[in-house]
Amino acid sequence: MEEPEPAGAAAPPPGLRSLLPPREFLCSRKGQLLLAESVLSFIIFICYIASLAASFMMAPLLEFLLALFLFFAYASKLNEKFKGLYWPLMDFLRCVTAAIIYFAISIAAVSKYNDGASKAAGVFGFIATIVYAIDFYITFNDLVTFLKQGSSDSPEGHKSEDEDSDSDSD
Repeated sequence: MEEPEPAGAAAPPPGLRSLLPPREFLCSRKGQLLLAESVLSFIIFICYIASLAASFMMAPLLEFLLALFLFFAYASKLNEKFKGLYWPLMDFLRCVTAAIIYFAISIAAVSKYNDGASKAAGVFGFIATIVYAIDFYITFNDLVTFLKQGSSDSPEGHKSEDEDSDSDSD
């Protein structure tokens, strides 16, 4: 006969599970976008390695590493621990540059090279451009709301400083 285990012992040991992002983050819109960006960048990187357009492989590799870093940074809540960096602005700039770079190298890969891997990399690059554009649109809306909140607080602070001033510079 087997003895029932206590309720606390039923949990698996925290081995590789600690590296996996939480389910809530994977189901969120930001988590899905970052996962899609990482997967697409990796596929494009593999396609460029196998193609004649191997000179374009560095951009997808860097975008893959940046998207993977931000995926795990957001999943492990590093953005809440390091308040000195404004994470949405960094993410916005990454998405804008990635969308522009993917659009440019996809046009070059599709129009200049005739092999199938270059064409596949170009098509995946156009899809990645759309995904990055959606991400920077959503991040831009977050930035605008942040800036509107910050600008509504600042005029009141400047007004009170000006009223207390004794300078006769008029």
